[in-house]
Amino acid sequence: MDYKKAGVDIEAGYKSVELMKKYVKETMRPEVLGGLGGFSGAFSLSAIKDMEEPVLLSGTDGCGTKVKLAFLMDKHDTIGIDCVAMCVNDVACAGGEPLFFLDYIACGKNKPEKIATIVSGVAKGCKMAGAALVGGETAEHPGLMPVDDYDLAGFAVGVVDKKDLITGELLSDGDVLIGMASSGVHSNGFSLVRSVFEMTKESLDTYYDELGATLGETLLAPTKIYVKALKAIKDAGVTVHACSHITGGGFYENIPRMLTEGNCAVVKKDSYPVPPIFPMMQRVGNIEEQMMYNTFNMGIGMIVAVKKEDVAKTIEAIKAAGETPYEVGYIKAGEKGVILE
Repeated sequence: MDYKKAGVDIEAGYKSVELMKKYVKETMRPEVLGGLGGFSGAFSLSAIKDMEEPVLLSGTDGCGTKVKLAFLMDKHDTIGIDCVAMCVNDVACAGGEPLFFLDYIACGKNKPEKIATIVSGVAKGCKMAGAALVGGETAEHPGLMPVDDYDLAGFAVGVVDKKDLITGELLSDGDVLIGMASSGVHSNGFSLVRSVFEMTKESLDTYYDELGATLGETLLAPTKIYVKALKAIKDAGVTVHACSHITGGGFYENIPRMLTEGNCAVVKKDSYPVPPIFPMMQRVGNIEEQMMYNTFNMGIGMIVAVKKEDVAKTIEAIKAAGETPYEVGYIKAGEKGVILE
Protein backbone atom coordinates (compact mmCIF):
# COMPACT_ATOMS: atom_id res chain seq x y z
CA MET A 1 0.00 0.00 0.00
CA ASP A 2 1.19 3.50 -0.78
CA TYR A 3 -0.28 7.03 -0.96
CA LYS A 4 -1.17 6.73 -4.65
CA LYS A 5 -3.12 3.52 -4.06
CA ALA A 6 -4.88 5.31 -1.21
CA GLY A 7 -6.09 7.87 -3.74
CA VAL A 8 -3.56 10.71 -3.56
CA ASP A 9 -1.19 11.09 -6.52
CA ILE A 10 1.78 13.21 -5.46
CA GLU A 11 3.27 13.06 -8.96
CA ALA A 12 0.06 14.54 -10.38
CA GLY A 13 0.44 17.37 -7.89
CA TYR A 14 3.95 18.10 -9.14
CA LYS A 15 2.72 18.09 -12.72
CA SER A 16 -0.13 20.47 -11.89
CA VAL A 17 2.33 22.96 -10.44
CA GLU A 18 4.56 22.77 -13.51
CA LEU A 19 1.62 23.28 -15.87
CA MET A 20 0.28 26.29 -13.99
CA LYS A 21 3.59 28.13 -13.59
CA LYS A 22 3.29 29.88 -16.95
CA TYR A 23 -0.09 31.33 -15.97
CA VAL A 24 1.09 32.40 -12.53
CA LYS A 25 4.14 34.14 -14.00
CA GLU A 26 1.88 36.44 -16.03
CA THR A 27 0.40 37.91 -12.82
CA MET A 28 3.66 38.95 -11.16
CA ARG A 29 4.14 42.41 -9.67
CA PRO A 30 7.51 43.96 -8.74
CA GLU A 31 6.71 43.47 -5.04
CA VAL A 32 6.58 39.67 -5.31
CA LEU A 33 9.65 38.01 -3.79
CA GLY A 34 10.61 34.48 -4.78
CA GLY A 35 8.69 32.13 -7.05
CA LEU A 36 5.95 29.53 -6.97
CA GLY A 37 6.63 26.45 -4.89
CA GLY A 38 7.70 27.88 -1.54
CA PHE A 39 5.84 27.35 1.70
CA SER A 40 4.49 30.90 1.64
CA GLY A 41 4.11 33.80 -0.76
CA ALA A 42 6.36 36.79 -0.05
CA PHE A 43 5.24 40.30 -0.97
CA SER A 44 7.28 43.45 -0.28
CA LEU A 45 5.42 46.38 1.28
CA SER A 46 7.98 48.94 0.11
CA ALA A 47 5.56 50.32 -2.49
CA ILE A 48 3.09 51.46 0.18
CA LYS A 49 5.58 53.09 2.55
CA ASP A 50 4.59 56.56 1.31
CA MET A 51 1.00 56.16 2.49
CA GLU A 52 0.13 58.24 5.55
CA GLU A 53 -1.64 55.36 7.30
CA PRO A 54 -1.78 52.18 5.20
CA VAL A 55 -4.62 49.81 6.03
CA LEU A 56 -4.66 46.20 4.85
CA LEU A 57 -7.93 44.87 3.44
CA SER A 58 -8.82 41.25 2.86
CA GLY A 59 -11.57 39.32 1.14
CA THR A 60 -12.29 35.62 0.83
CA ASP A 61 -14.93 33.78 -1.17
CA GLY A 62 -15.62 31.00 -3.61
CA CYS A 63 -17.84 30.39 -6.62
CA GLY A 64 -20.62 28.55 -4.83
CA THR A 65 -22.53 25.92 -6.77
CA LYS A 66 -21.69 27.63 -10.07
CA VAL A 67 -18.89 25.06 -10.29
CA LYS A 68 -21.57 22.43 -10.99
CA LEU A 69 -22.17 24.09 -14.37
CA ALA A 70 -18.46 23.95 -15.13
CA PHE A 71 -18.57 20.19 -14.44
CA LEU A 72 -21.61 19.65 -16.68
CA MET A 73 -20.21 21.74 -19.54
CA ASP A 74 -16.65 20.47 -19.00
CA LYS A 75 -15.50 24.08 -19.25
CA HIS A 76 -13.05 25.12 -16.56
CA ASP A 77 -11.17 28.13 -17.93
CA THR A 78 -13.41 30.92 -16.56
CA ILE A 79 -14.52 29.71 -13.12
CA GLY A 80 -11.23 31.03 -11.73
CA ILE A 81 -12.15 34.55 -12.87
CA ASP A 82 -15.30 34.24 -10.77
CA CYS A 83 -13.30 33.26 -7.71
CA VAL A 84 -10.94 36.22 -8.04
CA ALA A 85 -13.77 38.64 -8.79
CA MET A 86 -15.74 37.71 -5.70
CA CYS A 87 -12.73 38.53 -3.52
CA VAL A 88 -11.13 41.55 -5.20
CA ASN A 89 -14.44 43.35 -5.74
CA ASP A 90 -14.99 43.31 -1.98
CA VAL A 91 -11.53 44.79 -1.44
CA ALA A 92 -12.05 47.42 -4.14
CA CYS A 93 -15.44 48.58 -2.87
CA ALA A 94 -13.74 49.61 0.38
CA GLY A 95 -11.42 51.82 -1.68
CA GLY A 96 -8.53 49.37 -1.73
CA GLU A 97 -6.07 48.18 -4.34
CA PRO A 98 -5.79 44.37 -4.48
CA LEU A 99 -2.15 43.36 -4.04
CA PHE A 100 -2.07 39.58 -4.14
CA PHE A 101 -4.28 36.51 -4.29
CA LEU A 102 -4.11 32.85 -3.26
CA ASP A 103 -6.42 30.06 -4.40
CA TYR A 104 -7.50 26.76 -2.89
CA ILE A 105 -8.73 23.88 -5.04
CA ALA A 106 -10.17 20.78 -3.41
CA CYS A 107 -10.71 17.91 -5.82
CA GLY A 108 -11.70 14.26 -5.83
CA LYS A 109 -8.80 13.43 -8.11
CA ASN A 110 -5.95 15.63 -9.28
CA LYS A 111 -6.08 15.78 -13.05
CA PRO A 112 -3.16 18.09 -13.83
CA GLU A 113 -4.48 19.47 -17.12
CA LYS A 114 -7.86 20.33 -15.57
CA ILE A 115 -6.24 21.93 -12.51
CA ALA A 116 -3.96 23.99 -14.75
CA THR A 117 -6.97 25.15 -16.77
CA ILE A 118 -8.76 26.26 -13.60
CA VAL A 119 -5.66 28.16 -12.49
CA SER A 120 -5.38 29.80 -15.92
CA GLY A 121 -8.73 31.44 -15.14
CA VAL A 122 -7.53 32.46 -11.69
CA ALA A 123 -4.45 34.03 -13.28
CA LYS A 124 -6.56 35.87 -15.86
CA GLY A 125 -8.73 37.27 -13.08
CA CYS A 126 -5.65 38.38 -11.17
CA LYS A 127 -4.31 40.18 -14.24
CA MET A 128 -7.64 41.95 -14.67
CA ALA A 129 -7.48 43.06 -11.04
CA GLY A 130 -3.77 43.95 -11.07
CA ALA A 131 -3.12 41.43 -8.29
CA ALA A 132 -0.28 38.91 -8.14
CA LEU A 133 -1.09 35.22 -7.79
CA VAL A 134 1.50 34.41 -5.14
CA GLY A 135 0.48 30.89 -4.19
CA GLY A 136 -2.24 28.36 -3.64
CA GLU A 137 -3.10 24.81 -2.74
CA THR A 138 -4.51 21.85 -4.63
CA ALA A 139 -5.79 19.15 -2.29
CA GLU A 140 -6.97 15.69 -3.33
CA HIS A 141 -9.85 14.37 -1.23
CA PRO A 142 -10.43 10.75 -2.30
CA GLY A 143 -13.49 9.29 -0.64
CA LEU A 144 -14.76 12.74 0.28
CA MET A 145 -15.42 14.12 -3.19
CA PRO A 146 -16.33 12.37 -6.47
CA VAL A 147 -13.29 12.02 -8.74
CA ASP A 148 -14.56 14.56 -11.32
CA ASP A 149 -15.66 17.19 -8.79
CA TYR A 150 -13.76 20.12 -7.33
CA ASP A 151 -14.39 23.23 -5.29
CA LEU A 152 -12.58 26.51 -5.72
CA ALA A 153 -12.05 29.28 -3.19
CA GLY A 154 -9.49 31.97 -2.56
CA PHE A 155 -8.62 35.16 -0.80
CA ALA A 156 -7.22 38.55 -1.70
CA VAL A 157 -5.20 41.06 0.28
CA GLY A 158 -5.25 44.73 -0.63
CA VAL A 159 -4.25 48.08 0.80
CA VAL A 160 -5.70 51.55 1.13
CA ASP A 161 -4.58 54.75 2.82
CA LYS A 162 -6.93 55.20 5.77
CA LYS A 163 -8.02 58.61 4.54
CA ASP A 164 -9.26 56.95 1.33
CA LEU A 165 -11.33 54.22 2.98
CA ILE A 166 -14.90 54.14 1.69
CA THR A 167 -17.01 53.83 4.83
CA GLY A 168 -20.32 55.51 4.01
CA GLU A 169 -19.68 58.25 6.57
CA LEU A 170 -19.76 60.93 3.84
CA LEU A 171 -23.22 59.93 2.59
CA SER A 172 -25.79 62.69 2.51
CA ASP A 173 -29.29 63.43 1.26
CA GLY A 174 -29.21 63.98 -2.52
CA ASP A 175 -26.20 61.82 -3.32
CA VAL A 176 -26.62 59.95 -6.60
CA LEU A 177 -26.31 56.19 -7.05
CA ILE A 178 -24.36 55.02 -10.10
CA GLY A 179 -24.60 51.33 -10.96
CA MET A 180 -22.20 49.31 -13.08
CA ALA A 181 -23.64 46.63 -15.34
CA SER A 182 -23.09 43.00 -14.44
CA SER A 183 -22.32 40.25 -16.93
CA GLY A 184 -25.35 38.29 -15.77
CA VAL A 185 -25.87 36.08 -12.73
CA HIS A 186 -22.21 36.38 -11.64
CA SER A 187 -21.56 33.84 -8.81
CA ASN A 188 -24.55 34.11 -6.49
CA GLY A 189 -27.93 32.43 -6.42
CA PHE A 190 -26.93 29.32 -8.35
CA SER A 191 -28.72 26.96 -6.00
CA LEU A 192 -31.93 28.68 -7.11
CA VAL A 193 -30.76 28.78 -10.75
CA ARG A 194 -30.17 25.03 -10.67
CA SER A 195 -33.68 24.52 -9.29
CA VAL A 196 -35.24 26.58 -12.08
CA PHE A 197 -33.47 25.03 -15.07
CA GLU A 198 -32.82 21.41 -15.88
CA MET A 199 -29.14 20.86 -15.23
CA THR A 200 -28.13 18.58 -18.09
CA LYS A 201 -25.60 19.02 -20.89
CA GLU A 202 -28.44 19.07 -23.40
CA SER A 203 -30.34 21.77 -21.52
CA LEU A 204 -27.25 23.95 -21.03
CA ASP A 205 -26.31 23.60 -24.72
CA THR A 206 -29.75 24.82 -25.84
CA TYR A 207 -29.69 28.14 -27.69
CA TYR A 208 -32.29 30.80 -26.82
CA ASP A 209 -33.02 33.78 -29.05
CA GLU A 210 -33.94 35.93 -26.04
CA LEU A 211 -30.49 35.28 -24.54
CA GLY A 212 -28.57 35.47 -27.80
CA ALA A 213 -26.53 32.50 -26.56
CA THR A 214 -26.93 29.05 -25.07
CA LEU A 215 -28.23 28.78 -21.53
CA GLY A 216 -24.88 27.41 -20.36
CA GLU A 217 -22.87 30.21 -21.97
CA THR A 218 -25.13 32.79 -20.36
CA LEU A 219 -25.00 31.27 -16.90
CA LEU A 220 -21.28 30.52 -16.95
CA ALA A 221 -20.32 34.06 -18.05
CA PRO A 222 -17.61 35.13 -15.57
CA THR A 223 -18.24 37.67 -12.85
CA LYS A 224 -17.21 41.23 -13.71
CA ILE A 225 -14.12 42.60 -12.00
CA TYR A 226 -14.66 46.27 -11.12
CA VAL A 227 -11.22 47.11 -9.72
CA LYS A 228 -10.14 49.26 -12.69
CA ALA A 229 -13.46 51.10 -12.83
CA LEU A 230 -13.32 52.04 -9.15
CA LYS A 231 -9.70 53.13 -9.51
CA ALA A 232 -10.66 55.23 -12.54
CA ILE A 233 -13.30 57.03 -10.48
CA LYS A 234 -10.72 57.82 -7.80
CA ASP A 235 -8.16 58.94 -10.40
CA ALA A 236 -10.79 61.28 -11.86
CA GLY A 237 -10.78 63.15 -8.57
CA VAL A 238 -14.17 61.90 -7.43
CA THR A 239 -14.70 61.00 -3.79
CA VAL A 240 -16.93 57.96 -3.52
CA HIS A 241 -19.20 58.42 -0.51
CA ALA A 242 -20.29 54.76 -0.32
CA CYS A 243 -19.98 51.60 -2.37
CA SER A 244 -21.71 48.23 -2.53
CA HIS A 245 -20.75 45.01 -4.28
CA ILE A 246 -24.06 43.36 -5.24
CA THR A 247 -23.49 39.72 -4.33
CA GLY A 248 -25.53 37.12 -2.44
CA GLY A 249 -28.67 38.72 -1.04
CA GLY A 250 -29.08 40.99 -4.06
CA PHE A 251 -30.27 44.58 -3.66
CA TYR A 252 -32.12 44.13 -0.38
CA GLU A 253 -29.15 42.79 1.57
CA ASN A 254 -26.16 44.49 -0.02
CA ILE A 255 -27.26 48.08 -0.62
CA PRO A 256 -28.04 48.67 3.09
CA ARG A 257 -24.48 47.58 3.88
CA MET A 258 -23.19 50.78 2.25
CA LEU A 259 -25.52 53.02 4.24
CA THR A 260 -25.16 54.80 7.56
CA GLU A 261 -27.99 55.44 10.00
CA GLY A 262 -30.39 58.10 8.78
CA ASN A 263 -29.83 57.41 5.08
CA CYS A 264 -32.11 55.52 2.72
CA ALA A 265 -31.27 54.38 -0.80
CA VAL A 266 -33.92 54.68 -3.51
CA VAL A 267 -33.33 52.54 -6.61
CA LYS A 268 -35.38 52.96 -9.77
CA LYS A 269 -35.89 49.55 -11.34
CA ASP A 270 -36.51 50.99 -14.81
CA SER A 271 -33.32 53.07 -14.83
CA TYR A 272 -31.27 50.39 -16.60
CA PRO A 273 -31.89 47.34 -18.82
CA VAL A 274 -32.24 44.09 -16.89
CA PRO A 275 -30.36 41.28 -18.71
CA PRO A 276 -32.80 38.79 -20.28
CA ILE A 277 -31.61 35.85 -18.15
CA PHE A 278 -33.35 37.36 -15.11
CA PRO A 279 -36.89 37.76 -16.51
CA MET A 280 -36.47 34.35 -18.14
CA MET A 281 -35.60 32.81 -14.78
CA GLN A 282 -38.44 34.61 -13.06
CA ARG A 283 -40.92 33.34 -15.66
CA VAL A 284 -39.70 29.74 -15.82
CA GLY A 285 -39.32 29.41 -12.06
CA ASN A 286 -42.44 31.40 -11.16
CA ILE A 287 -40.33 33.49 -8.76
CA GLU A 288 -41.75 36.55 -7.00
CA GLU A 289 -40.09 39.84 -7.92
CA GLN A 290 -38.97 40.55 -4.36
CA MET A 291 -37.20 37.19 -4.25
CA MET A 292 -35.42 38.03 -7.51
CA TYR A 293 -34.08 41.29 -6.07
CA ASN A 294 -33.27 39.54 -2.79
CA THR A 295 -31.22 36.81 -4.50
CA PHE A 296 -29.64 38.13 -7.70
CA ASN A 297 -27.76 41.24 -8.85
CA MET A 298 -30.48 41.85 -11.49
CA GLY A 299 -27.93 43.35 -13.88
CA ILE A 300 -26.04 45.65 -11.51
CA GLY A 301 -22.82 44.32 -10.00
CA MET A 302 -21.46 47.39 -8.21
CA ILE A 303 -23.03 50.62 -6.97
CA VAL A 304 -21.29 53.84 -5.91
CA ALA A 305 -22.78 56.92 -4.27
CA VAL A 306 -21.34 60.27 -5.30
CA LYS A 307 -22.23 63.95 -5.07
CA LYS A 308 -24.64 65.19 -7.73
CA GLU A 309 -21.97 67.44 -9.24
CA ASP A 310 -19.64 64.42 -9.66
CA VAL A 311 -22.10 62.27 -11.64
CA ALA A 312 -20.80 63.20 -15.10
CA LYS A 313 -17.15 62.62 -14.13
CA THR A 314 -18.04 59.30 -12.50
CA ILE A 315 -19.93 58.04 -15.54
CA GLU A 316 -17.11 59.12 -17.86
CA ALA A 317 -14.50 57.37 -15.71
CA ILE A 318 -16.48 54.13 -15.60
CA LYS A 319 -16.91 54.15 -19.37
CA ALA A 320 -13.20 54.85 -19.88
CA ALA A 321 -12.44 51.76 -17.75
CA GLY A 322 -14.54 49.62 -20.07
CA GLU A 323 -17.63 49.22 -17.89
CA THR A 324 -21.22 50.34 -18.48
CA PRO A 325 -22.65 52.83 -15.95
CA TYR A 326 -26.25 53.81 -15.17
CA GLU A 327 -27.72 56.43 -12.86
CA VAL A 328 -29.93 54.10 -10.86
CA GLY A 329 -31.17 56.13 -7.91
CA TYR A 330 -30.37 58.46 -5.05
CA ILE A 331 -29.89 58.80 -1.31
CA LYS A 332 -32.52 60.46 0.85
CA ALA A 333 -32.84 61.07 4.57
CA GLY A 334 -34.84 58.36 6.31
CA GLU A 335 -34.71 54.97 7.96
CA LYS A 336 -31.66 52.97 6.89
CA GLY A 337 -32.68 50.62 4.10
CA VAL A 338 -33.42 50.38 0.39
CA ILE A 339 -36.58 51.24 -1.52
CA LEU A 340 -37.12 49.85 -5.04
CA GLU A 341 -39.55 51.82 -7.16
